[in-house]
Amino acid sequence: MEKLNINQWAEEDRPREKMMQKGAAALSDAELLAILIGSGNTEETAVALMQRVLAACGNDLNRLGKWEVRDFSRFKGLGPAKSITIMAALELGKRRKLQERPERAAIRSSADIYDLFHPLLCDLPTEEFWILLLNQASKVIDKIRISTGGIDQTAVDVRTILREALLQRAVQMALVHNHPSGNPNPSRADRTLTEHIKKAAQTMNILLIDHIIVTDGKYYSFNDEGII
Repeated sequence: MEKLNINQWAEEDRPREKMMQKGAAALSDAELLAILIGSGNTEETAVALMQRVLAACGNDLNRLGKWEVRDFSRFKGLGPAKSITIMAALELGKRRKLQERPERAAIRSSADIYDLFHPLLCDLPTEEFWILLLNQASKVIDKIRISTGGIDQTAVDVRTILREALLQRAVQMALVHNHPSGNPNPSRADRTLTEHIKKAAQTMNILLIDHIIVTDGKYYSFNDEGII
């Protein structure tokens, strides 16, 4: 039995034609993904296949964005080429979200910092430590990755942080790192490092405004909790 490609489906079931007639917003997530893969397998259409894929990740595109080729390969009809096509589309969606926020946006709250870094950090399997540099008007100068891996005073070079802040004439900054475990609560090392950097920044007249711990869907703010 041959698999049906999109052009062989009944006209009312063709997501490409539906998109042309009604616009992309009229399509379900499964229909949009079906356009990417073009065909299903011998037992099901591309839409039915993608409905099963989405069900496997709770119909959550953020979870699907964390999948790798081996995760897609569990489904008949999803080889490396189709899997990579889906992964590339989801990565483009993430990059589009990153570009929606102007780089010179003003930071007014912990939520602003979280929104800026969530697309960067939410899907990472390891910890990364970043700094956000701000001018006197609390507008973004730059965001810089300082280290990857475990977060402690040996991995994060305070001198590097201060050098970057001074070179870019920042007068305020925030610390940001992710917890891949999904638990946003700070560790003892997180608290110690925050206090260490805060004291070092004060000697350079740079205000540490917050330390945000990012997970996929929630965050912890040292400022909101009254620790900074």
